[in-house]
Amino acid sequence: MRAYAAEFIGTFWLVLGGCGSAVLAAAFPDVGIGLLGVSFAFGLTVLTMAYAIGHISGCHLNPAVSFGLWAAGRFETGKLPGYIASQVAGAIVGAGVLYLIVSGQPGFDGVGGFASNGFGAHSPGGYSMGAALTTEVVMTFMFLIIILGATDKRAPAGLAPIAIGLGLTLIHLISIPVTNTSVNPARSTGPALFAGGAALSQLWMFWVAPIVGALAAGAAQRWLGGGEDR
Repeated sequence: MRAYAAEFIGTFWLVLGGCGSAVLAAAFPDVGIGLLGVSFAFGLTVLTMAYAIGHISGCHLNPAVSFGLWAAGRFETGKLPGYIASQVAGAIVGAGVLYLIVSGQPGFDGVGGFASNGFGAHSPGGYSMGAALTTEVVMTFMFLIIILGATDKRAPAGLAPIAIGLGLTLIHLISIPVTNTSVNPARSTGPALFAGGAALSQLWMFWVAPIVGALAAGAAQRWLGGGEDR
Protein backbone atom coordinates (compact mmCIF):
# COMPACT_ATOMS: atom_id res chain seq x y z
CA MET A 1 0.00 0.00 0.00
CA ARG A 2 2.92 2.38 0.62
CA ALA A 3 4.09 1.79 -2.95
CA TYR A 4 0.58 2.47 -4.29
CA ALA A 5 0.36 5.66 -2.23
CA ALA A 6 3.76 6.77 -3.54
CA GLU A 7 2.62 6.20 -7.13
CA PHE A 8 -0.55 8.19 -6.45
CA ILE A 9 1.40 11.13 -5.03
CA GLY A 10 4.04 11.03 -7.74
CA THR A 11 1.54 10.96 -10.61
CA PHE A 12 -0.48 13.69 -8.92
CA TRP A 13 2.65 15.84 -8.93
CA LEU A 14 3.46 15.01 -12.55
CA VAL A 15 0.03 16.15 -13.75
CA LEU A 16 -0.20 19.17 -11.47
CA GLY A 17 3.36 20.28 -12.22
CA GLY A 18 3.59 19.38 -15.89
CA CYS A 19 0.06 20.10 -17.09
CA GLY A 20 -0.19 22.98 -14.63
CA SER A 21 2.81 24.66 -16.25
CA ALA A 22 1.13 24.30 -19.65
CA VAL A 23 -2.26 25.58 -18.51
CA LEU A 24 -1.17 28.32 -16.13
CA ALA A 25 2.24 29.52 -17.26
CA ALA A 26 3.01 28.58 -20.88
CA ALA A 27 1.49 31.73 -22.38
CA PHE A 28 1.09 33.93 -19.33
CA PRO A 29 1.19 37.57 -20.45
CA ASP A 30 4.71 38.91 -20.96
CA VAL A 31 6.46 36.23 -18.87
CA GLY A 32 5.14 32.98 -20.36
CA ILE A 33 7.48 29.99 -20.08
CA GLY A 34 6.61 28.64 -23.55
CA LEU A 35 7.20 25.10 -24.84
CA LEU A 36 10.73 25.01 -23.45
CA GLY A 37 9.48 25.78 -19.95
CA VAL A 38 6.68 23.23 -20.15
CA SER A 39 9.12 20.59 -21.35
CA PHE A 40 11.41 21.24 -18.40
CA ALA A 41 8.45 21.24 -16.01
CA PHE A 42 7.50 17.70 -16.98
CA GLY A 43 11.12 16.58 -16.70
CA LEU A 44 11.47 18.21 -13.29
CA THR A 45 8.37 16.50 -11.90
CA VAL A 46 9.85 13.10 -12.74
CA LEU A 47 13.33 14.02 -11.54
CA THR A 48 12.10 15.33 -8.18
CA MET A 49 9.76 12.40 -7.59
CA ALA A 50 12.42 9.87 -8.57
CA TYR A 51 14.52 11.09 -5.66
CA ALA A 52 11.50 11.46 -3.36
CA ILE A 53 9.72 8.14 -3.91
CA GLY A 54 12.01 6.03 -6.09
CA HIS A 55 13.09 4.01 -3.06
CA ILE A 56 9.45 3.35 -2.14
CA SER A 57 7.76 2.40 -5.41
CA GLY A 58 10.37 2.75 -8.14
CA CYS A 59 8.66 5.97 -9.28
CA HIS A 60 6.87 4.66 -12.37
CA LEU A 61 4.17 7.41 -12.48
CA ASN A 62 3.02 5.95 -15.77
CA PRO A 63 1.18 2.75 -16.79
CA ALA A 64 3.42 2.49 -19.85
CA VAL A 65 6.51 2.49 -17.63
CA SER A 66 5.01 -0.25 -15.46
CA PHE A 67 4.24 -2.33 -18.57
CA GLY A 68 7.71 -1.70 -19.98
CA LEU A 69 9.41 -2.80 -16.76
CA TRP A 70 7.17 -5.86 -16.70
CA ALA A 71 8.09 -6.72 -20.30
CA ALA A 72 11.77 -6.39 -19.38
CA GLY A 73 11.31 -8.83 -16.51
CA ARG A 74 11.79 -6.25 -13.80
CA PHE A 75 8.26 -5.95 -12.43
CA GLU A 76 5.81 -8.46 -11.03
CA THR A 77 2.58 -9.17 -12.91
CA GLY A 78 0.54 -9.08 -9.70
CA LYS A 79 1.52 -5.49 -8.99
CA LEU A 80 0.41 -4.09 -12.35
CA PRO A 81 -3.29 -3.50 -11.51
CA GLY A 82 -2.54 -1.69 -8.25
CA TYR A 83 0.17 0.49 -9.77
CA ILE A 84 -1.95 1.44 -12.78
CA ALA A 85 -5.01 2.21 -10.64
CA SER A 86 -2.90 4.38 -8.32
CA GLN A 87 -1.33 6.25 -11.24
CA VAL A 88 -4.65 6.96 -12.93
CA ALA A 89 -6.22 8.06 -9.64
CA GLY A 90 -3.31 10.40 -8.93
CA ALA A 91 -3.56 11.88 -12.42
CA ILE A 92 -7.30 12.51 -12.05
CA VAL A 93 -6.88 14.18 -8.66
CA GLY A 94 -3.97 16.25 -10.01
CA ALA A 95 -6.15 17.41 -12.91
CA GLY A 96 -8.97 18.12 -10.46
CA VAL A 97 -6.78 20.36 -8.32
CA LEU A 98 -5.56 22.12 -11.45
CA TYR A 99 -9.19 22.67 -12.48
CA LEU A 100 -9.97 24.22 -9.09
CA ILE A 101 -7.06 26.62 -9.54
CA VAL A 102 -7.91 27.53 -13.14
CA SER A 103 -11.59 28.05 -12.37
CA GLY A 104 -10.63 30.66 -9.77
CA GLN A 105 -9.56 33.12 -12.44
CA PRO A 106 -11.93 36.03 -13.06
CA GLY A 107 -13.93 35.50 -16.23
CA PHE A 108 -13.33 31.74 -16.29
CA ASP A 109 -15.61 30.21 -18.93
CA GLY A 110 -14.36 26.66 -19.45
CA VAL A 111 -11.22 24.59 -19.39
CA GLY A 112 -10.47 24.73 -23.13
CA GLY A 113 -7.80 22.22 -24.14
CA PHE A 114 -6.60 21.81 -20.53
CA ALA A 115 -3.23 20.40 -21.69
CA SER A 116 -5.02 17.37 -23.14
CA ASN A 117 -3.52 15.21 -25.87
CA GLY A 118 -4.88 14.76 -29.36
CA PHE A 119 -4.40 14.38 -33.09
CA GLY A 120 -5.91 15.94 -36.19
CA ALA A 121 -7.80 19.09 -35.27
CA HIS A 122 -6.93 18.44 -31.61
CA SER A 123 -3.17 18.34 -32.29
CA PRO A 124 -1.34 21.61 -31.51
CA GLY A 125 0.19 21.49 -34.99
CA GLY A 126 -2.69 19.76 -36.76
CA TYR A 127 -0.78 16.48 -37.19
CA SER A 128 -2.61 13.40 -38.48
CA MET A 129 -3.56 10.30 -36.49
CA GLY A 130 -0.76 8.37 -38.20
CA ALA A 131 1.83 10.98 -37.26
CA ALA A 132 0.55 11.07 -33.68
CA LEU A 133 0.55 7.29 -33.38
CA THR A 134 4.10 7.05 -34.71
CA THR A 135 5.28 9.82 -32.40
CA GLU A 136 3.76 8.31 -29.26
CA VAL A 137 5.03 4.78 -29.97
CA VAL A 138 8.57 5.91 -30.79
CA MET A 139 8.85 8.46 -27.98
CA THR A 140 7.60 5.98 -25.40
CA PHE A 141 9.96 3.34 -26.77
CA MET A 142 12.90 5.69 -26.31
CA PHE A 143 11.69 6.80 -22.88
CA LEU A 144 11.67 3.19 -21.70
CA ILE A 145 15.07 2.51 -23.23
CA ILE A 146 16.39 5.44 -21.18
CA ILE A 147 14.65 4.25 -18.01
CA LEU A 148 15.71 0.63 -18.36
CA GLY A 149 19.29 1.52 -19.20
CA ALA A 150 19.69 4.20 -16.53
CA THR A 151 18.30 1.93 -13.79
CA ASP A 152 20.36 -1.11 -14.76
CA LYS A 153 22.53 -2.28 -11.87
CA ARG A 154 25.56 -1.77 -14.08
CA ALA A 155 24.77 1.90 -14.78
CA PRO A 156 26.36 4.72 -12.72
CA ALA A 157 24.66 4.75 -9.33
CA GLY A 158 22.46 7.65 -8.29
CA LEU A 159 22.25 9.35 -11.67
CA ALA A 160 19.19 7.62 -13.11
CA PRO A 161 16.69 10.36 -12.07
CA ILE A 162 18.71 12.98 -13.94
CA ALA A 163 18.89 10.93 -17.14
CA ILE A 164 15.19 10.05 -16.95
CA GLY A 165 14.08 13.61 -16.17
CA LEU A 166 16.15 15.09 -18.98
CA GLY A 167 14.97 12.31 -21.30
CA LEU A 168 11.36 13.27 -20.66
CA THR A 169 12.26 16.93 -21.21
CA LEU A 170 13.75 16.09 -24.61
CA ILE A 171 10.72 14.01 -25.55
CA HIS A 172 8.47 16.98 -24.84
CA LEU A 173 10.69 19.32 -26.84
CA ILE A 174 10.23 17.02 -29.82
CA SER A 175 6.60 16.05 -29.58
CA ILE A 176 4.52 18.82 -27.95
CA PRO A 177 3.64 20.23 -31.41
CA VAL A 178 2.42 16.80 -32.56
CA THR A 179 0.30 15.44 -29.70
CA ASN A 180 0.93 17.79 -26.77
CA THR A 181 3.07 14.84 -25.59
CA SER A 182 1.59 11.97 -23.68
CA VAL A 183 3.90 8.91 -23.48
CA ASN A 184 1.80 8.31 -20.35
CA PRO A 185 -1.81 7.03 -20.37
CA ALA A 186 -2.47 8.32 -16.84
CA ARG A 187 -1.26 11.82 -17.71
CA SER A 188 -3.63 11.79 -20.70
CA THR A 189 -6.61 10.48 -18.76
CA GLY A 190 -6.71 13.11 -16.00
CA PRO A 191 -6.92 16.22 -18.22
CA ALA A 192 -9.19 14.46 -20.76
CA LEU A 193 -11.87 13.89 -18.14
CA PHE A 194 -12.10 17.64 -17.57
CA ALA A 195 -11.58 18.77 -21.18
CA GLY A 196 -14.14 16.30 -22.57
CA GLY A 197 -15.03 16.28 -26.27
CA ALA A 198 -12.20 15.25 -28.60
CA ALA A 199 -9.82 14.72 -25.68
CA LEU A 200 -12.03 11.89 -24.44
CA SER A 201 -12.89 10.44 -27.85
CA GLN A 202 -9.20 10.29 -28.80
CA LEU A 203 -7.99 9.02 -25.42
CA TRP A 204 -7.74 5.43 -26.70
CA MET A 205 -4.72 6.46 -28.79
CA PHE A 206 -2.86 7.66 -25.71
CA TRP A 207 -3.35 4.33 -23.98
CA VAL A 208 -2.59 2.07 -26.94
CA ALA A 209 0.45 3.84 -28.43
CA PRO A 210 2.47 4.35 -25.22
CA ILE A 211 1.84 0.78 -24.05
CA VAL A 212 2.86 -0.64 -27.44
CA GLY A 213 6.06 1.43 -27.39
CA ALA A 214 6.82 0.42 -23.82
CA LEU A 215 6.29 -3.30 -24.44
CA ALA A 216 8.56 -3.12 -27.47
CA ALA A 217 11.25 -1.37 -25.43
CA GLY A 218 10.99 -3.95 -22.64
CA ALA A 219 11.45 -6.76 -25.14
CA ALA A 220 14.34 -4.95 -26.81
CA GLN A 221 16.07 -4.30 -23.50
CA ARG A 222 15.98 -8.01 -22.61
CA TRP A 223 18.27 -8.57 -25.59
CA LEU A 224 20.15 -5.26 -25.54
CA GLY A 225 20.99 -5.34 -21.85
CA GLY A 226 21.95 -9.01 -21.83
CA GLY A 227 22.88 -11.04 -18.80
CA GLU A 228 20.99 -11.53 -15.57
CA ASP A 229 22.54 -8.77 -13.48
CA ARG A 230 19.95 -6.11 -14.21
